[in-house]
Amino acid sequence: MARTIHNLFCRARVIILVAEVLTGCLLTAGCANGHRQAEVATANQPAGPKAGSRAIQITVLYDNYTLSERCRTGWGFSCIITGTEKCILFDTGANADLLLENMDKLQVRAQDVNLVVISHDHPDHTVGLYSFLGRHSNALVYLPSTASAKLVQGVESRGAKIQMPDNALQICEGVHLTDSTFKGNVEQSLVLDTTEGLVVVTGCAHPGIVEIVKKAKQTLNKDVYLVLGGFHLLGLSDSQIQRIIQQLRDLGVRKVGPSHCTGERPIELFKQEYREDFVPIGVGRIGIPGKLWPATMH
Repeated sequence: MARTIHNLFCRARVIILVAEVLTGCLLTAGCANGHRQAEVATANQPAGPKAGSRAIQITVLYDNYTLSERCRTGWGFSCIITGTEKCILFDTGANADLLLENMDKLQVRAQDVNLVVISHDHPDHTVGLYSFLGRHSNALVYLPSTASAKLVQGVESRGAKIQMPDNALQICEGVHLTDSTFKGNVEQSLVLDTTEGLVVVTGCAHPGIVEIVKKAKQTLNKDVYLVLGGFHLLGLSDSQIQRIIQQLRDLGVRKVGPSHCTGERPIELFKQEYREDFVPIGVGRIGIPGKLWPATMH
C-alpha cells in the first residue's frame, strides 16, 4: 500500500515538472513573437526627425490680411521660413517701415535670415528690401533673371550678394526655386520639400497658379501638400475660379492658403471648396495643421 502511494506521488511530480517545462516554452515563444511583432511595427513606423532638426514654420510679415491684432496690413506680401537648412525671407512688401514694424512685433530678427528670395520685380514685393538690407546685408539675395538694373544696383549698393538664376534651382537642402514666365518677365516661386509633400509659396502667381503648381511637381516629381500666397485671381468670374479650383484638385493639391492679390470672392470660393483644408493666411504665424518636417532631414 505504501509502495503504491509512493509510485503515485512520483508520477504526480513528473507530471508537474512536465507542465512547468511546457509552460516555460510557451511563455518564451510568446515573448519572442511579441518582440518580433514590436520590431516589425517599429520598422513600419515613419522615421522621426533627426536630432537637432526643427519643424518648418512660415510667418507672414506683410499681407493685406492679418492673423495678429498687433500687426498692421498693407498691399503686398512677405513671409519668413524657418526650420529649413537656412532661414529664408520671401519678398518684402510695399512699405519698408511697415515691414520692419511687423518684424519687430513678431520678434523676427533680420540677422537670422540667410537667404532672401524676390519673386518678381513689382513694388508690392520689393520696396521693403533696401530697408531690410540696411539692418542685415550679409544675406544672399535671389532676384528673378529679368530684374531691373535699378533693383540690382540698389541691392549691390547695400553690400549684399546677388544670384539671378535662369532655371529652377536648389538654394539649400530641401528648398527649390521654380520659375515661370509671364509677358516676358520671370516670377520665381519657392518650393519646400517636406515630409507631407511639397509646399509652394507664391508672390502673385502672374503666370497662373495652376502653371506654377505644375512646374513645382515637374521639378521635384512629388505631390503638392500646400500652396499659399498670392493667386492673382481678381476680376475672374465664379465659373473661371471654380475651374481653377478643380484643376488644383486634379493636380492633387491637398491644402490651399490664398491671400494678397487673390481677391475676396476667390478666397471665399476656395474656403467653401477646401473646407478644413483651407489655411487662413495673414500677417502672423500660419497655423498649418500638424507639423511639417524637412523631408531631407529625416
